[in-house]
Amino acid sequence: MNQPLSYIHPDAKIAKNVVVEPYTTISGNVEIGEGTWIGPNVTIMEGARIGKNCKIFPGSVIAAEPQDLKFEGEESIAIIGDNTTIRENVTVNRGTKASGKTEVGNYCLLMANAHIAHDCIVKDHAIIVNNVALAGHVEIGEWAILGGLSAVHQFVKIGRHAMISGGTLVRKNVPPFVKAAKEPIQYVGVNSIGLRRRGFESPKINEIQDIYRVIFQKINNITKAIEFIETDLPASRERDEILEFIKNSPRGIIKGYRNEN
Repeated sequence: MNQPLSYIHPDAKIAKNVVVEPYTTISGNVEIGEGTWIGPNVTIMEGARIGKNCKIFPGSVIAAEPQDLKFEGEESIAIIGDNTTIRENVTVNRGTKASGKTEVGNYCLLMANAHIAHDCIVKDHAIIVNNVALAGHVEIGEWAILGGLSAVHQFVKIGRHAMISGGTLVRKNVPPFVKAAKEPIQYVGVNSIGLRRRGFESPKINEIQDIYRVIFQKINNITKAIEFIETDLPASRERDEILEFIKNSPRGIIKGYRNEN
């Protein structure tokens, strides 16, 4: 470790080959895994659990107390998975008694000035672009991408492989595999380019598109659309994932495409 001008609490558990740059502060009740690089002027507070081979850039604050008036000082943690990169001035708050933790998965990229609020779950390979703000209790699925300056309402869920356009206000759940944009937010298609990059073949992408045509274009009633998909479209992992996501979205999902002409 290299920390000639840093403060590291004696109770912090830091692997031997972690690099800590000058002017960084690491509190007690912190764990940092092997191969992680902590840049200068980083603040790592009580309750941080940082994995292996992470990079945390200057100005970031990990595991600060939640910005929640209901917080009463209860013990909680903020988890950062392995091989995750956190760029400049990112804030990841720890959890509240609601769940006890905020969690960012493995191989994630949190770009500059992003905010991850209390009790959020950001799953593996997600990309959170510059200046994105997640309110409390938000869940982001694997491989999801949130464009810069987008803001996500508390308790919203965003499914796997979804892509949110920059500057979007996300007030409703966003199902897996889709692109969402505009104001108010709406479905604008399947994330076919992203799916191809991750190994989905054309027949599978076409199947996903057929499902969403029923939901967002052919049948305006979600309940009837679900009934049609369950009875008329072949079962598959992706079909069942989409249906389960919608059925477990009490706040509702985004609306279908609107013709503005």
